[in-house]
Amino acid sequence: METAAHWPRPTRAFASTFPGLYRLLLLLLALTVPLSPLTAGASLTRGVPGNPIARTGDRSVALHWDAPTDTTPTGYHIYRSLSPQGPFVQVDTGGVRLLSYADLAVTNDQTYFYLVRSQDNSGVSDPSSLVVATPRTFENDEEFLELLQATAFDYFWYEANPTNGLIRDRSTLNSFSSIAAVGFGLTGMGIGIDHGWITRAQGRERVFNTLKTFANGPQGPASSGTIGYNGWFYHFLFMNTAQRYPNVELSSIDTALLLGGVIYAREYFDQADPQEAAIREMADLIFNRVDWNWMANNASTLTMGWMPGTGFLSSRWKGYNEGMILYLLGLGAANNPLPAADWDSWTASYKWLTYDGYSYVNFPPLFGHQYSHCWVDFRYAADAYMRDKGISYFENSRRATLAQRAYAARNPSKFPNYGTNLWGWTACDGPGAGVYLGYSARGAPPAENDDGTIAPTAAGGSLAFTPEFSVADLRNLYDTYRTNIWTGYGFRDAFNLKANWWDTDVLGIDQGPILLMAENYRTKAVWNTFMRSPIIQRGLARAGFTPAPFLDPNLQIGPDPGTFKLSWSPTSGRAFQVEYSPNLTNWFLPLSGFFELTNGPIPLSWTDRGPGDTMTYPALARERYYRVFQLGQ
Repeated sequence: METAAHWPRPTRAFASTFPGLYRLLLLLLALTVPLSPLTAGASLTRGVPGNPIARTGDRSVALHWDAPTDTTPTGYHIYRSLSPQGPFVQVDTGGVRLLSYADLAVTNDQTYFYLVRSQDNSGVSDPSSLVVATPRTFENDEEFLELLQATAFDYFWYEANPTNGLIRDRSTLNSFSSIAAVGFGLTGMGIGIDHGWITRAQGRERVFNTLKTFANGPQGPASSGTIGYNGWFYHFLFMNTAQRYPNVELSSIDTALLLGGVIYAREYFDQADPQEAAIREMADLIFNRVDWNWMANNASTLTMGWMPGTGFLSSRWKGYNEGMILYLLGLGAANNPLPAADWDSWTASYKWLTYDGYSYVNFPPLFGHQYSHCWVDFRYAADAYMRDKGISYFENSRRATLAQRAYAARNPSKFPNYGTNLWGWTACDGPGAGVYLGYSARGAPPAENDDGTIAPTAAGGSLAFTPEFSVADLRNLYDTYRTNIWTGYGFRDAFNLKANWWDTDVLGIDQGPILLMAENYRTKAVWNTFMRSPIIQRGLARAGFTPAPFLDPNLQIGPDPGTFKLSWSPTSGRAFQVEYSPNLTNWFLPLSGFFELTNGPIPLSWTDRGPGDTMTYPALARERYYRVFQLGQ
C-alpha cells in the first residue's frame, strides 16, 4: 500500500540561509508522514535507523542502514520522494525485515530522496536522516564492478552480528552463521577499507570482535555449548551465542575457508596499533591450535569432518575440488603439519577431461575451481601434476569456466536462454518441486544436476579467470533480469527460467567469491596480501610447487596500425602464457595468449590487437607492458 504526505515547501532563501534550521524542519516534518495500516501507531523517538546510505546503479538504488540499539524492530519502512520536502511515498510492500532495500522502480538521472523508519510492537520510529540518490547508466564495466563489489561487501557488513562478528549463512532473520561466510567476510573487511566503504578503524573493530569469538570460544567434544574441537570449528553456529548449531559437523573445509580469512586479516592488519597487534596474536592462536593430523584419522587424506558421539565422517577430501586450500594450509602449519606426501594422495584421484577443445582437471560445479583461488595466487607456480600437464591451476580454472560457457552455447537439454552470455552452474538453491531439485551441487560439463537453474556467483567467482566473459554474463543478468534477481546485497542465489522460479535469498558463500575474485581481477589485492603469509609459502613449497620462469620477449610494432607484437624463442614441449599490464602492478591474461608447443624450438609470437586479445586497444592506452612466462616440465 502506498501512502503519501505533501509537506510544506520552505522557500529557497530559507533553505539556503538557515541550513541547520532547514534540516531540523525536515526532521520535524517527517513525523507527519501518514502510515499504512501495517505501520499504524504512535511515532517513537527511539528506534531510529542510523547512518542510512545509498548505492546507485543503472536503474537501481540500494539502501542500507544501521539497526537501532535502543529497541529490537520487527521491520522497517522505506519512503521516497522527488523532493526533500515531499510528498514522501512508502515504497516497500509489507515491511522490510533486513537492513537492506533495493528500489528498482527508479529512472536514471532522476534524483530521489529516501527516509527509513523502524517499527516494533509499540509503534513506528521517527524517520532516519535523509538519503539522496541519483541512479545512472554505467559508463563502463568498472562502474558495474564497483557496484557489484560494494553490494556484496554490504552483505558481510550488515548481515553480521557486530558484537561477535558472526555472519549469516543466508539473508533470512532466522539464519544461523556459516563459518565459511565469516572467512569471506574477514577478507571483505580489508576490501571495504581499501575502497573507502568503511574506515580502517571500523574494519579493525569488526575483525577484532570476530577473531576474539573464535579465539576464546569454548572447545571440546560435547555435542552442544562449544564452538569447535581440537582447533576445528563447526560448520554452522548460532548467531548470538557462537555455539554449535544442532546436528552439524565439525567441518574441515569450512574451517579452512574461515582460516583463509583469518590469515588474510593477520597480514592485512600489520600496523603498530594495539588492536591490530591483538588481531595478529589471535590469528596465530586460532591457526596454531588446529590439530591437522587428528582430522586425518590415521590416513593420508583428511576426513570431511567429525560429529560428537559418532566420530569422523566416512567421506574424505580427495582431489579435485575446493579442498586445495585445506591441504596447503595443513602442509604449511608450523605446528603439527600434514606430511608432504598427503599432497600426492590428494592429487592421485584427479580426472583429466577434454571438452570442446579445453583440457583440464574436471570438477563440474565451478565452486570447486574458485574457492581456493579466492586467497591463493596460483598463476605463476605449479606442482608436479600441473607441470606435467603444462599448465597452472589458474589456467585449469580458466579452462573449466570456458568449458561451462561452451556447454551453455551447446545447450544439450534446450533450456531457455542458455548461451554465451547466460551460463553458470555451481552449488545453489533450486525450485525444489516436481522435476526440479532444491539445494544441489550443479555443474557442467559433464552435466551434473542441470535442471535449468543458474547461479550468478558461478560467473562472478570466475571474474579473475575469464573477465571478458564473466562481466558480460553478469551484466546480461543485471540488464535482463534485474527486477527479479537484484537486491540491496547484489544478486540472489539462483533462478530458473523454465520453472519461472526466482530465489528469495542471498548467500554469504555466493557474495564472498564475487567480492574477492572481482578484487583479484581488478587489483590483485587479496592475493598480494594473503601470499605474504609464511604459512601459504611453506604449504606451496611442501606440496612441490615451483615458480614458472619468465622469458625475455622481443616487442615491436605489429603488422597492423595500432598493434604490438611479441616474439620469443621457446623450448619444445613447454607451454607459454602472455600477460599485459597498464601499470606494472596489475597483470591481465589475454584470451588468445596461451601457447602449447609440441615441436620446436621455433619462434613464437603474439599480437595485441585490442578487444578480442585484450580489453582495450593498445594504441589508446597511455602505457602498456607485456611479459611471457613458461609452464610445463
